[in-house]
Amino acid sequence: MELTGAEILTRCLAEEGVEYVFGYPGGAVLEIYDAIFRQDKFRHVLVRHEQAAVHAADAYSRSSDKVGVALVTSGPGATNAVTGIATAYMDSIPMVVISGQVNRPAIGLDAFQEVDMVGITRPCVKHNFLVKDISQLAETIKKAFYIAASGRPGPVVVDIPKDVTQQKAKFSYPASIQMRAYTPAQKGHPGQIKKAAQLLLDAKRPLLYIGGGVVLGNAADEVREISRMLGLPVTNTLMGLGAHPGNDQQNIGMLGMHGTFEANMTMQNCDVLLAVGARFDDRVISVPQHFLSSPKKIIHIDIDPSSIAKRVKVDVPIVGHVKDVLADLIGAIQQSDHKQADITNWWKQIEAWRAPNSLHFDQGSDIIMPQFVVQKLYEVTGGNAFVTSDVGQHQMFAAQYYRFPEPKRWINSGGLGTMGFGLPAAMGVKLAHPDADVCCITGEASIQMNIQELSTCKQYHVPVKVINLNNRYLGMVRQWQEFFYGNRYSESYMDALPDFVKLAEAYGHVGMRIDKPADVEGALREAMALKDRLVFMDFLTDQQANVFPMVQNGKGLTQMDLPPHMRNLQIAPPTPVNERDYGNLC
Repeated sequence: MELTGAEILTRCLAEEGVEYVFGYPGGAVLEIYDAIFRQDKFRHVLVRHEQAAVHAADAYSRSSDKVGVALVTSGPGATNAVTGIATAYMDSIPMVVISGQVNRPAIGLDAFQEVDMVGITRPCVKHNFLVKDISQLAETIKKAFYIAASGRPGPVVVDIPKDVTQQKAKFSYPASIQMRAYTPAQKGHPGQIKKAAQLLLDAKRPLLYIGGGVVLGNAADEVREISRMLGLPVTNTLMGLGAHPGNDQQNIGMLGMHGTFEANMTMQNCDVLLAVGARFDDRVISVPQHFLSSPKKIIHIDIDPSSIAKRVKVDVPIVGHVKDVLADLIGAIQQSDHKQADITNWWKQIEAWRAPNSLHFDQGSDIIMPQFVVQKLYEVTGGNAFVTSDVGQHQMFAAQYYRFPEPKRWINSGGLGTMGFGLPAAMGVKLAHPDADVCCITGEASIQMNIQELSTCKQYHVPVKVINLNNRYLGMVRQWQEFFYGNRYSESYMDALPDFVKLAEAYGHVGMRIDKPADVEGALREAMALKDRLVFMDFLTDQQANVFPMVQNGKGLTQMDLPPHMRNLQIAPPTPVNERDYGNLC
């Protein structure tokens, strides 16, 4: 029996176990939408903007172990999706984006709503395809899902001309796929793993540094096991939140530009660093020259060899799936004859750095501090909610004060820093986990970039909770203008904001405005109790609140701008590490 290209596509998606397709129809994909109408294997969610479709598919994937799927039409529909594709690419999220294309004879002739989707997305996808032959359609979809989810995950675009969706061919879906030019590594090199084990056992100032690769690789259990086995201090990137419990004593908090004082000091002064699924990007180590000014040995585990030694010299590179490599590393440590070095003094030093509490804030006034809202949200939800975020100060407050105890609960645009991500991401997470509490922490500027998705939430009954930290400023822009531009707040103040309560109500949701600290906890509890309603909470917060600590661009990790209560503290640097403390393996 022959099927149209559109029918073949929907059959392929069903074969892949797709549950939701997030999309927006248009002329080039009408055949596909007609085929969707005539099937019952998956649901389609009609968003209000293509960017939101891709963010929702992205977050659906981040919170589950499934590949997200988005569907957009040609031309502006395709280009509107590019920001979402780039967001997923920067954070290595497995996703398949299907875009419509004009008929094959019209390609290259500036036809109506024609864009070169393959060319446009080439720099921000793991791979992309233009399907020119219907006989290749099913195999191409199989390849797309395989590439998206294997190795270092990432988005794959499949561009399908309209006449291909109209043609007919026999349907046969491959059970598996082999690609000779694409063979992701899985197991790490045994010799390198043995070296890493010995370095860790010899270390007097070890540190475990974890990133989003641990979350994506489902390696949280192995991270927790090795950290407990060796008593390691643990720090994480923004994308690694929850991979090690944020409320665990061994967790010293996020590091980097807005990391804790103790995490940055520990990172700078460790003698052996075990980096797992994490990059050494500018927001983490700032200036490489300063980071390496304190001698240390670096072990780096990553599935992507191109991520190793990109910005810093690595002593023991290990390419492989982080879950498998960590399991082998744990085994190597258990089988080693080496006795672990005493790290008691190292922990005393770390506790001395932790004692001033660099995340302390004062909620003594009658103005709501944004940190206070996030802290109360953590208490009210018991740390069990999925939390999505947009980008800005509220993003950093969420990362610092919601102490994620589990992985895949923090859903955020880390690499690209995409404003407008939070609300559609919350939609995707809630559809993946309908019984869970899903909260979107946002700001009054970010939420307006995709606020139209309140309509989608109403249509599909997606009762997420929106926590709008409204300071009437582009908060992080204002902070940088205060720090680096002499308080010249150029275009960072918004004085024509909508009434968010009325706006939420206009979409059929519950709106709340909270302007007193005493009302914060009660409002959060009332909102969380409304399980079947979307609640939009507009918290009027302090306009001058800044995110501390902060490492300015061009400064070293230990050259932090500290919160006011720490600025006069006298904190002695640790004793320099002697080269002979490293052992002699590398």
